[in-house]
Amino acid sequence: MEIYIFTDGASKGNPGPGGWGAVIQVDESVVEHGGREIETTNNRMELTAALHALQHVKNSRQNITVFTDSSYLINGITKWIFGWEKNNWKTKTKAGVLNSDLWKRLRTVVSEKNITWRYVPGHHDVAGNERANDIAESFALGKSPSLYKGEASLYTPKLLSEGIPLDRSERIASLKKDSSTKSRKAGSAFSYVSLVDGKIEIHKSWDECKGRVSGKPAQFKKAMSQAEERIIVDEFKQ
Repeated sequence: MEIYIFTDGASKGNPGPGGWGAVIQVDESVVEHGGREIETTNNRMELTAALHALQHVKNSRQNITVFTDSSYLINGITKWIFGWEKNNWKTKTKAGVLNSDLWKRLRTVVSEKNITWRYVPGHHDVAGNERANDIAESFALGKSPSLYKGEASLYTPKLLSEGIPLDRSERIASLKKDSSTKSRKAGSAFSYVSLVDGKIEIHKSWDECKGRVSGKPAQFKKAMSQAEERIIVDEFKQ
Protein backbone atom coordinates (compact mmCIF):
# COMPACT_ATOMS: atom_id res chain seq x y z
CA MET A 1 0.00 0.00 0.00
CA GLU A 2 1.31 3.43 -0.99
CA ILE A 3 0.34 6.61 0.83
CA TYR A 4 0.76 10.05 -0.71
CA ILE A 5 0.59 13.28 1.29
CA PHE A 6 0.59 16.91 0.14
CA THR A 7 1.17 19.53 2.84
CA ASP A 8 1.40 23.31 3.07
CA GLY A 9 1.36 26.11 5.62
CA ALA A 10 0.51 29.81 5.57
CA SER A 11 0.62 32.80 7.88
CA LYS A 12 -0.67 36.35 7.57
CA GLY A 13 2.26 38.13 9.11
CA ASN A 14 5.33 36.37 10.40
CA PRO A 15 4.24 35.94 13.15
CA GLY A 16 0.53 36.35 12.66
CA PRO A 17 -2.64 34.29 12.16
CA GLY A 18 -1.80 31.07 10.38
CA GLY A 19 -3.20 27.89 8.93
CA TRP A 20 -2.08 24.51 7.67
CA GLY A 21 -3.46 22.05 5.17
CA ALA A 22 -2.87 18.44 4.15
CA VAL A 23 -4.29 16.16 1.49
CA ILE A 24 -3.78 12.41 2.00
CA GLN A 25 -4.46 9.72 -0.59
CA VAL A 26 -4.45 6.08 0.52
CA ASP A 27 -5.31 3.68 -2.30
CA GLU A 28 -8.79 4.70 -3.45
CA SER A 29 -9.59 7.18 -0.67
CA VAL A 30 -8.72 10.82 -0.06
CA VAL A 31 -8.99 12.78 3.17
CA GLU A 32 -8.20 16.45 3.81
CA HIS A 33 -7.02 17.94 7.10
CA GLY A 34 -6.42 21.49 8.24
CA GLY A 35 -6.33 23.86 11.17
CA ARG A 36 -5.43 27.32 12.39
CA GLU A 37 -3.38 29.08 15.02
CA ILE A 38 -3.86 32.67 16.18
CA GLU A 39 -0.18 33.63 16.44
CA THR A 40 2.34 31.63 14.44
CA THR A 41 4.79 31.64 11.52
CA ASN A 42 4.80 30.13 8.06
CA ASN A 43 7.55 27.67 9.00
CA ARG A 44 5.64 26.47 12.07
CA MET A 45 2.59 25.86 9.91
CA GLU A 46 4.66 23.88 7.38
CA LEU A 47 5.91 21.64 10.20
CA THR A 48 2.46 21.36 11.76
CA ALA A 49 0.91 20.25 8.46
CA ALA A 50 3.46 17.45 8.04
CA LEU A 51 3.20 16.42 11.69
CA HIS A 52 -0.60 16.13 11.69
CA ALA A 53 -0.69 14.33 8.35
CA LEU A 54 1.88 11.75 9.42
CA GLN A 55 0.15 11.22 12.76
CA HIS A 56 -2.97 10.34 10.78
CA VAL A 57 -1.10 7.40 9.19
CA LYS A 58 -1.12 4.63 11.78
CA ASN A 59 0.52 1.71 9.94
CA SER A 60 4.30 2.10 10.23
CA ARG A 61 5.02 -0.48 7.51
CA GLN A 62 3.35 1.45 4.71
CA ASN A 63 5.41 3.45 2.19
CA ILE A 64 4.69 7.17 2.50
CA THR A 65 5.62 9.96 0.10
CA VAL A 66 5.30 13.52 1.37
CA PHE A 67 5.16 16.32 -1.21
CA THR A 68 5.93 19.81 0.12
CA ASP A 69 7.10 23.17 -1.22
CA SER A 70 9.03 23.85 2.00
CA SER A 71 12.81 23.46 1.64
CA TYR A 72 12.97 24.31 5.35
CA LEU A 73 10.91 21.22 6.19
CA ILE A 74 12.79 18.85 3.88
CA ASN A 75 16.29 20.06 4.78
CA GLY A 76 15.43 20.10 8.46
CA ILE A 77 14.04 16.58 8.70
CA THR A 78 16.54 14.91 6.31
CA LYS A 79 19.77 16.79 7.14
CA TRP A 80 19.88 19.41 9.87
CA ILE A 81 18.02 17.51 12.59
CA PHE A 82 20.84 15.01 13.15
CA GLY A 83 23.28 17.82 13.99
CA TRP A 84 20.72 19.51 16.22
CA GLU A 85 20.26 16.34 18.24
CA LYS A 86 24.01 15.85 18.65
CA ASN A 87 24.45 19.49 19.70
CA ASN A 88 21.62 19.40 22.28
CA TRP A 89 19.31 21.37 19.98
CA LYS A 90 21.77 24.16 19.28
CA THR A 91 22.68 25.52 15.83
CA LYS A 92 26.17 26.11 14.43
CA THR A 93 25.92 29.65 15.81
CA LYS A 94 25.10 28.23 19.29
CA ALA A 95 21.57 29.58 19.19
CA GLY A 96 18.59 27.48 20.20
CA VAL A 97 16.92 25.74 17.26
CA LEU A 98 13.78 27.56 16.18
CA ASN A 99 10.60 25.50 16.42
CA SER A 100 12.45 22.77 18.34
CA ASP A 101 9.20 21.67 20.00
CA LEU A 102 7.72 20.75 16.62
CA TRP A 103 10.96 19.32 15.26
CA LYS A 104 11.22 16.93 18.23
CA ARG A 105 7.65 15.72 17.77
CA LEU A 106 8.13 15.34 14.03
CA ARG A 107 11.39 13.43 14.57
CA THR A 108 9.56 10.92 16.77
CA VAL A 109 6.80 10.40 14.22
CA VAL A 110 9.22 10.08 11.29
CA SER A 111 11.42 7.54 13.09
CA GLU A 112 8.51 5.13 13.17
CA LYS A 113 7.64 5.31 9.46
CA ASN A 114 9.07 4.69 5.98
CA ILE A 115 8.93 8.16 4.41
CA THR A 116 10.20 9.67 1.15
CA TRP A 117 10.30 13.48 1.07
CA ARG A 118 9.79 15.19 -2.30
CA TYR A 119 10.03 18.89 -3.08
CA VAL A 120 7.42 20.49 -5.33
CA PRO A 121 7.76 24.17 -6.27
CA GLY A 122 4.94 26.24 -4.83
CA HIS A 123 2.33 27.84 -7.12
CA HIS A 124 3.26 25.67 -10.10
CA ASP A 125 -0.26 24.25 -10.47
CA VAL A 126 0.55 20.93 -8.76
CA ALA A 127 -2.99 19.89 -7.82
CA GLY A 128 -2.27 18.44 -4.37
CA ASN A 129 0.02 21.30 -3.39
CA GLU A 130 -2.47 23.92 -4.56
CA ARG A 131 -5.30 22.30 -2.61
CA ALA A 132 -3.18 22.05 0.56
CA ASN A 133 -2.31 25.73 0.09
CA ASP A 134 -5.98 26.67 -0.36
CA ILE A 135 -6.86 24.92 2.91
CA ALA A 136 -3.97 26.59 4.77
CA GLU A 137 -4.81 30.03 3.39
CA SER A 138 -8.50 29.68 4.29
CA PHE A 139 -7.73 28.77 7.89
CA ALA A 140 -5.13 31.57 8.13
CA LEU A 141 -7.87 34.03 7.09
CA GLY A 142 -10.18 32.72 9.82
CA LYS A 143 -12.45 30.77 7.47
CA SER A 144 -13.64 27.18 7.89
CA PRO A 145 -13.22 25.40 4.54
CA SER A 146 -15.13 22.23 3.79
CA LEU A 147 -12.71 19.29 4.04
CA TYR A 148 -13.15 16.27 1.79
CA LYS A 149 -13.26 12.68 2.97
CA GLY A 150 -14.27 10.01 0.49
CA GLU A 151 -13.46 8.11 -2.66
CA ALA A 152 -10.46 9.18 -4.75
CA SER A 153 -12.50 8.67 -7.92
CA LEU A 154 -14.90 11.43 -6.82
CA TYR A 155 -12.14 13.84 -5.74
CA THR A 156 -11.53 16.77 -8.08
CA PRO A 157 -8.96 17.25 -9.45
CA LYS A 158 -7.17 13.92 -9.60
CA LEU A 159 -3.96 14.09 -7.54
CA LEU A 160 -1.66 11.42 -8.96
CA SER A 161 -1.02 9.05 -11.82
CA GLU A 162 1.07 6.01 -10.82
CA GLY A 163 2.55 8.01 -7.96
CA ILE A 164 3.41 11.07 -10.08
CA PRO A 165 1.71 14.40 -9.17
CA LEU A 166 -0.75 15.88 -11.64
CA ASP A 167 -1.62 19.50 -12.28
CA ARG A 168 -5.19 20.75 -11.99
CA SER A 169 -5.88 19.80 -15.62
CA GLU A 170 -4.89 16.22 -14.71
CA ARG A 171 -1.69 16.34 -16.76
CA ILE A 172 1.73 15.36 -15.40
CA ALA A 173 2.80 18.31 -13.28
CA SER A 174 5.98 20.18 -14.14
CA LEU A 175 8.21 20.00 -11.08
CA LYS A 176 11.01 22.09 -12.57
CA LYS A 177 12.21 25.08 -10.59
CA ASP A 178 11.65 28.58 -11.93
CA SER A 179 15.15 28.99 -13.36
CA SER A 180 17.71 26.70 -14.93
CA THR A 181 21.27 26.68 -13.66
CA LYS A 182 22.31 28.66 -16.73
CA SER A 183 19.68 31.35 -16.24
CA ARG A 184 20.56 31.60 -12.54
CA LYS A 185 24.16 32.31 -13.39
CA ALA A 186 23.16 34.96 -15.91
CA GLY A 187 20.33 36.52 -13.92
CA SER A 188 20.56 39.48 -11.60
CA ALA A 189 20.85 38.56 -7.94
CA PHE A 190 18.35 39.77 -5.39
CA SER A 191 21.10 39.59 -2.77
CA TYR A 192 24.11 37.61 -1.55
CA VAL A 193 24.24 35.90 1.84
CA SER A 194 27.50 35.24 3.66
CA LEU A 195 28.47 33.37 6.83
CA VAL A 196 31.78 34.28 8.50
CA ASP A 197 32.76 33.33 12.06
CA GLY A 198 29.19 32.29 12.85
CA LYS A 199 27.71 35.65 11.76
CA ILE A 200 25.32 35.95 8.83
CA GLU A 201 25.19 39.09 6.67
CA ILE A 202 23.14 40.00 3.61
CA HIS A 203 24.74 41.99 0.79
CA LYS A 204 23.14 43.81 -2.12
CA SER A 205 26.16 43.39 -4.41
CA TRP A 206 28.73 40.70 -5.18
CA ASP A 207 31.58 43.16 -4.56
CA GLU A 208 30.29 43.76 -1.02
CA CYS A 209 29.97 40.02 -0.37
CA LYS A 210 33.36 39.27 -1.93
CA GLY A 211 35.00 41.91 0.27
CA ARG A 212 33.71 40.14 3.36
CA VAL A 213 34.51 36.53 2.47
CA SER A 214 37.74 36.90 0.50
CA GLY A 215 40.65 35.06 2.14
CA LYS A 216 38.52 33.78 5.05
CA PRO A 217 36.85 30.48 5.94
CA ALA A 218 33.36 31.38 4.81
CA GLN A 219 30.14 30.27 3.16
CA PHE A 220 28.25 32.43 0.69
CA LYS A 221 25.38 32.03 -1.76
CA LYS A 222 23.52 34.05 -4.37
CA ALA A 223 19.79 34.58 -3.79
CA MET A 224 17.49 35.21 -6.75
CA SER A 225 14.52 36.36 -4.65
CA GLN A 226 13.56 37.39 -1.14
CA ALA A 227 12.06 33.94 -0.55
CA GLU A 228 15.31 32.26 -1.58
CA GLU A 229 17.25 34.69 0.62
CA ARG A 230 15.22 33.49 3.63
CA ILE A 231 15.90 29.84 2.71
CA ILE A 232 19.65 30.48 2.54
CA VAL A 233 19.62 32.32 5.87
CA ASP A 234 17.74 29.39 7.45
CA GLU A 235 20.31 26.99 5.97
CA PHE A 236 23.28 29.00 7.28
CA LYS A 237 21.74 29.15 10.75
CA GLN A 238 21.81 25.38 11.02
